[in-house]
Amino acid sequence: MPSFKPSRRVVATGLAGAVLLGLAYLAVRPEPVLAVPDGAAPGSLTTRPCDFDTEAGPVAADCGTLVVPENRRDPATKMIALPVTRIRATGPDPAEPVFKLGGGPGATNMAFPQASRLIDRHDVVIVGYRGIDGSRRLDCPEVVASMRGGDGIADAKTLPATTKAFELCAKRLTADGADLTGYSVAQRVDDLEDARTALGYRKINLISTSAGTRTAMIYSWRHPEALNRSAMIAVNPPGHLFWDPATTDSQFGQYADLCRADAGCSARTSDLAASLRSVTSAMPDSWGPLSIKDTNVRVVSQYAMNHNGHVSAPNNAPTVFDAYLSGDTGALWAMSVLGDIALPESLVWGEFASFAMLDSDFNQRYYDAGGDHGSILGNSSTDFLWAGGGVQKVWPDSPDNAEYRTMRSSDVETLVISGEVDFSTPAQNATKELLPALSRGRQVILPGLGHTYDFWGHRPDAGEHLLTTFFESGQVDSSGFDRRPIAFADVPLSMSTLARLLIGTAVGGAVLGLLVLAWLFRRSRRQGFSARGSVWARVATALPLGLGGWLLGVLVSWTLNPDDYLVSATVVVPGVGVLIGLGAHLARVRPEWTARVRRTSLVAAVGAALLGALLGTYALPGLTAPATAIVGAIAAANLALLVTSRDVSPRAA
Repeated sequence: MPSFKPSRRVVATGLAGAVLLGLAYLAVRPEPVLAVPDGAAPGSLTTRPCDFDTEAGPVAADCGTLVVPENRRDPATKMIALPVTRIRATGPDPAEPVFKLGGGPGATNMAFPQASRLIDRHDVVIVGYRGIDGSRRLDCPEVVASMRGGDGIADAKTLPATTKAFELCAKRLTADGADLTGYSVAQRVDDLEDARTALGYRKINLISTSAGTRTAMIYSWRHPEALNRSAMIAVNPPGHLFWDPATTDSQFGQYADLCRADAGCSARTSDLAASLRSVTSAMPDSWGPLSIKDTNVRVVSQYAMNHNGHVSAPNNAPTVFDAYLSGDTGALWAMSVLGDIALPESLVWGEFASFAMLDSDFNQRYYDAGGDHGSILGNSSTDFLWAGGGVQKVWPDSPDNAEYRTMRSSDVETLVISGEVDFSTPAQNATKELLPALSRGRQVILPGLGHTYDFWGHRPDAGEHLLTTFFESGQVDSSGFDRRPIAFADVPLSMSTLARLLIGTAVGGAVLGLLVLAWLFRRSRRQGFSARGSVWARVATALPLGLGGWLLGVLVSWTLNPDDYLVSATVVVPGVGVLIGLGAHLARVRPEWTARVRRTSLVAAVGAALLGALLGTYALPGLTAPATAIVGAIAAANLALLVTSRDVSPRAA
């Protein structure tokens, strides 16, 4: 019996169809989430062996699923699942385990590369945060779309729309079955308690950073008997989930003093703070034809000021100072673009709002008093987080929050670690407000350091010694830290350079795509391609055409419609679809084809490529969308040409 050998046309059609079906599946598949095991009881924990990535490489761990009530105040509540990872101590006779509480709010708790610094004498336990890491995730795409759809992420015209987006998100999540009043910090603390109990620990240590220190405080108030010691890095006391303008300006004053003492910095300005104010008070609205979004620049500046170490570059203070002192408007444009790319999706906004309601009263009083009254960076960063004061008006508040809005005393042995120039959680807040409430509290202020990354990145051995000595003996030894000078000139990638890289890449890619298209047009008009040459031409030119089409769309967006996000469908699809469709048609067309056949081929290739690019844009999120759009356009264009080829005579094909 003769064997069946499919033709090349059948194989190619099958491959193109399979690619499109794969993209369609990616576009419609539900996001993978942790599931509640069938029949699991509240507080139950199941584990399995796994590996956990640390800065020292993968380490053996136990990964598990913890089942907890969504709202502990409701007897009829549903269950949710949270991930748990335990890294076992590598040394003999381990001391009390260390539970990690990361910051945000609105950020995952499951990453902790520095865990390897603690596992010689301690198990390290990481419990996912409800609303972010578990079976219920409080995403708010409405908020992301609002921030990217205006004149800036915290522009006066954007803020009312963002407030409405928070309201719509809360209603949608509630309609989907979420009880938003259960996503409080108090119930997060009880999740940690369930994990402690399930793992069989009598007492534990806590290591918390930034907003995670608020969780550590509430843990010490709710369950002091469960805690051995608590180390807090970059403390955020009650009432400080916004940037106080006077404090921020005083910190700029600190940097101005440091600048005067630095030969390189003082040569660029006699008064750093005044130079910064000069730029922000007359922020340019464009760099040539490219729009600059004022609030984007301010919020990016605020976040970058959190750190000054090399490990955080270019998201650090020296890079910000260089941008403002350079006199280069392009540097500000680069910051504006980075704001659109990074900030709207930097947090899980529903979880942020649920956590932030702890400070809703403070925030309301701040806005009632007029908010910012003329500081260097203005009110943009607080507006960015709170939608200009709208969040507390539209997001459900949990009854759990009432008793934790003000400082309470604690007898838990506590180490407070602060950076001298931390813009996010200033050391003086911990000194004045937290320490008096700690009967067994000590504070270490590390000279020259900013927020959390500065602590982890500067003198790792000294930080490890400080933490492990405290956890094991209660002694505080920060002798391994020296004063780190601010490296004003250490700017490995300046915003000016980044601006030119962005423009150069966009222009270069767009020009390359158009040149490739021009070559295909010329070749098709003169002699066309053989059947084999047509296949190779379509394969070889697809990527430069696709990238060129996307980057052409980016240039149009940056110049004519800056409110459009650079990987949105309206930016990606037209250029990718048209250039890839035209390229596929030109690589296949023959001089002897009739006008009707040419039109059929052209319409089929371009139309299919546009549809394929649209499908690909929704297959994967974020900055991967252009890549999947290109794949979709290539597959669809070639499938359309294969299907319509029956209209072409064998000689012409």
